[in-house]
Amino acid sequence: MSSDSLTSIEKRGALSLSLIFALRMFGLFMILPVFAIYGQHLVGYSPVWVGFAIGAYGLTQALLQIPAGILSDRIGRRPVIFIGLLLFALGGIIAAFSDSIYGVTLGRAIQGGGAIASAVLALTADLTREEQRAKAMAMIGMSIGVAFALALVAGPILAPLFGLQGLFILTTIGALTGIAVLHFLVPKTIIQAPRGQTGAIPKQLLQLIKNPQLFRLDIGIFMLHLTLTAIFVVLPMQLQSLGFTVEKHWQLYLPALIGSVILMLPMLIIGAKKNMNKHFFLFAIALMATSLVAMALSSQSLPLMFICVLLYFTAFNFLEASLPAFISMLSPAGTKGSAMGIYSTYQFLGAFCGGIVGGTSYKLLGSNGVFLCLACLMLLWLIISWGMHNLSKIRTYTYTADIKDENHAAQLTEQLLKLNGILEVVTIIEEQTVYLRVNNQVFALQEAKDILKNS
Repeated sequence: MSSDSLTSIEKRGALSLSLIFALRMFGLFMILPVFAIYGQHLVGYSPVWVGFAIGAYGLTQALLQIPAGILSDRIGRRPVIFIGLLLFALGGIIAAFSDSIYGVTLGRAIQGGGAIASAVLALTADLTREEQRAKAMAMIGMSIGVAFALALVAGPILAPLFGLQGLFILTTIGALTGIAVLHFLVPKTIIQAPRGQTGAIPKQLLQLIKNPQLFRLDIGIFMLHLTLTAIFVVLPMQLQSLGFTVEKHWQLYLPALIGSVILMLPMLIIGAKKNMNKHFFLFAIALMATSLVAMALSSQSLPLMFICVLLYFTAFNFLEASLPAFISMLSPAGTKGSAMGIYSTYQFLGAFCGGIVGGTSYKLLGSNGVFLCLACLMLLWLIISWGMHNLSKIRTYTYTADIKDENHAAQLTEQLLKLNGILEVVTIIEEQTVYLRVNNQVFALQEAKDILKNS
């Protein structure tokens, strides 16, 4: 098999783990577009508690994401994923059979306790070679996007048929299906990727949190998911007030999502080819702020609201696709696992805070007030992001090398640093690993391979 292609084991690993990720995210997202309406029969219902219930999974995800990743380094990826899926199934059952919003909130929090994202990504890295790892990670990213789109369409269609209880039961079935996929389809790990690529290393965390470039991106994913969660506290009710019944909401979400992908793809392609990543990134934040202001001004017009949702999802999809890539580019060599762990924590913490912000601001300011409040947060994000570096084609390569001792490591590092395009070299004797951070536009990969092979 060519090094440019995935092996059969790599394909099976990437596809099966993408399916596990997608099943879980589908269950989480499916509740978003309908809960504010179908939860009105629950004891204790209020806009504030709707926000808590929708965002509760984010808090437990944020608290447990890094610990679960570290635990997977110690006891293995598969046991952590198995336990996480069991917790997700249990939370779904608790939420399904609760007659109060407090019980549903507890169930959602337990679902979030199944924080398997870091373990799934680490296992994906373990099952793939360095040169194919980006493809496998991209497959998982695509599966999350597809799950999100399907969930926004499926929720409004399935809720009238099965009710809120039925949706939570479906999330449990999805988690149990994920366990079956883990057992029967995911290959058994043979080679483990270097820890710096997959897991959070505690001693690196504080240093990475202080990194101003990474901090801008962490704040970005926090703001992005805060806005997403907050919007779905109020948007379903806003659409219903326009005479658009909940079972028809998919008719707005589906074309808006398809249209947003069509509009977003040229931004990604041109940004990469023309080295305009930063320009489009800032444009997308401004577009999101504009769409939120327009939502407040278009609250009485369904066609205008559709255009606003289309623009919002165009910006959201671009930013959601760009942020992980930027984290990977800007992470110091050998720290990607730790950087992604911090990033994921901010992401889920944003989802939790979005529920609180959405519910509280709706109670105090109404739906238009929510949209304007979120637009102000987007402008704050725009200001914070203004000093971000304009990313070139930076990439990190990871290689196994026979590093004999500290002197040999120093000699190897010196040789590699002489190569054109090398930005940083990190050698770790204990892991027999070399991390290369390079400008991929001018870096000669084969020269580095020859040095490592002949060392």
